[in-house]
Amino acid sequence: MVRILSGIQPSGEPHLGNYFGAMRQHVELQEKGEAIYFLADYHSMTSIRDAGERRRFTRELAIDYLALGIDPARAILYRQSDLPEVTELAWILTTVTPMGLLERAHSFKDKVAQGIAVNHGLFAYPVLMAADILIYNADIVPVGQDQKQHLEMTRDIAGSFNHTYGADVFKLPEPMILEDVAVVPGTDGRKMSKSYGNTIRMFAPQGELKRAVMGIVTDSTPVDQPKDVSTALFQLWSLFAKADERDELFARAKAGGLGYGDVKKDLLARLVAHFSPLRERREEWARRADDVEDVLAQGVGRAREIAAPILAAARDAAGLGAAR
Repeated sequence: MVRILSGIQPSGEPHLGNYFGAMRQHVELQEKGEAIYFLADYHSMTSIRDAGERRRFTRELAIDYLALGIDPARAILYRQSDLPEVTELAWILTTVTPMGLLERAHSFKDKVAQGIAVNHGLFAYPVLMAADILIYNADIVPVGQDQKQHLEMTRDIAGSFNHTYGADVFKLPEPMILEDVAVVPGTDGRKMSKSYGNTIRMFAPQGELKRAVMGIVTDSTPVDQPKDVSTALFQLWSLFAKADERDELFARAKAGGLGYGDVKKDLLARLVAHFSPLRERREEWARRADDVEDVLAQGVGRAREIAAPILAAARDAAGLGAAR
């Protein structure tokens, strides 16, 4: 069976970019193979400094995934820090990772260029990500285009370990590029991101949803004039529309006579209709805090069973511990 591995960082309440960019596909992929999903609270340590906030975000993210349809009977869902073995493997891999490889990481260079105060955790982020993947010898890792380089780095690190110790401990994972939604635009037209403050939260109250949708930036083109359908408003609307609906509305927009306000009202109605049943399921899970923790505890137990022999093989190849 194909083993699928992915994770998401609990850095705040998920928004439409998270949903269409990854979370929805994660739910679909649990039907395609052995799916393992982790809540990356170790990774969140590079940006979140409040312990209570980290725990809350992690718990809420677990509830979000369960509400969206992750089935604990099929997929493995666990909290990353409940598997400290991954940090041991990260150290082992760090010792065979060239500095130059990490210095070429686009995400690290982007943060330096933005003037963000960087730390060793941020610099070594790709090694921990490699450990997350290689500890299961995952076959496929679904990622967005912006994460493709990290997968390539994981393959390089796995190859470096295997070559250094003359043992084929790690398989080289294949990326599954999630191409159907390359970039979800935010309310200001830039990529939807918490750091830009331009997000639309999946489970926001209806009043907040309305303010966010009505606040989507548009130009001053009169109603009777043709509209540019590549703008954020039309691209967000199209996420909730069928192909024939998109063709019809885009044709009306290009012909003129369609107002931005009408598109916003329809987008809001579609948003509410899409997430209302998921919101009800989320509220049910939120009332069952002990059940959520049970799901995570069972998930990490199953994850450990898969990870243990792979980590043991890496330790043996590297000469750690007593000889087997």
